[in-house]
Amino acid sequence: MSLDTPAVNTNPLPVLETEQDIMARAKQASSRRKRNIWLLRLAIVVVWLGSWELTATYWIDPFFYSKPSNIWQRLVEWFSSGTDFGSIWYNIFTTVEEAVLGFVIGAIAGVVLGVILGRSEYFAQVLAPFIKAANALPRIVLAALFVIWFGLGLSSKVATVVVLVFFAVFFNAFTGAREVDRNLIDNARILGATRGQVLKSIVLPSATSWILSSLHVAFGFALIGAVVGEYTGAKAGMGFLISNAQGTFDTAGVYAGMLIITVVALLAEWGIGTLERRLLRWRPNVSSQAQGI
Repeated sequence: MSLDTPAVNTNPLPVLETEQDIMARAKQASSRRKRNIWLLRLAIVVVWLGSWELTATYWIDPFFYSKPSNIWQRLVEWFSSGTDFGSIWYNIFTTVEEAVLGFVIGAIAGVVLGVILGRSEYFAQVLAPFIKAANALPRIVLAALFVIWFGLGLSSKVATVVVLVFFAVFFNAFTGAREVDRNLIDNARILGATRGQVLKSIVLPSATSWILSSLHVAFGFALIGAVVGEYTGAKAGMGFLISNAQGTFDTAGVYAGMLIITVVALLAEWGIGTLERRLLRWRPNVSSQAQGI
């Protein structure tokens, strides 16, 4: 009688991943996803510009629709030789100056009044119809009035920007101040916090995310306000260049001015987004998949 020898398991034991391996794989996947996103974006731009160039060359009249090659030539001309109304950098600075000044004034006024009315039910009800009526006024008409009142200089453009930015920030600040947890405020008052301390330590931090979200839209409105003001009447600025290009049937100049304004808006969006991430580090991170952009 022989004894059976137990079979020896020759399969290698599974290698367990370390935390560093998991993090490295996740980082590689994230980098690959970002690279694919940028490649897809680049492909969309190339296809769009290529189809526009071909269409304007063979099927439609470039006099009315221009084409990317003509727009590029106009940009090279502006940045190398300048415009008929001074350096392109001077015109860009003029528009940015108007937008930034109006943005700062309108944002501060919107935050202050929005938070105050958000915490005061009585004054909110008193001023509600006036604020709604002011918000309903057509901005282009106000821009024309500001040119009459303040002239063709900086003041009329800043006033137009302030009107556009104020309401974009005000309603978000108002909602953010209203959405603060009432129990948190009551607990702070029980512990002896004054109205000012509640406003500084609870209301403003809670409304910060609402306010910062509105700034993304508000700076776009600021550029729109500056351009509309210059379009109505000005001596310099990107809106003035676009208006002059339209008046001389320079379609490439119109597109070139729009492209420069778009680049400025994207740079401002990047700066505001960086500021938002630094000020809201305490907030739980949202996955890039959930953000979608």
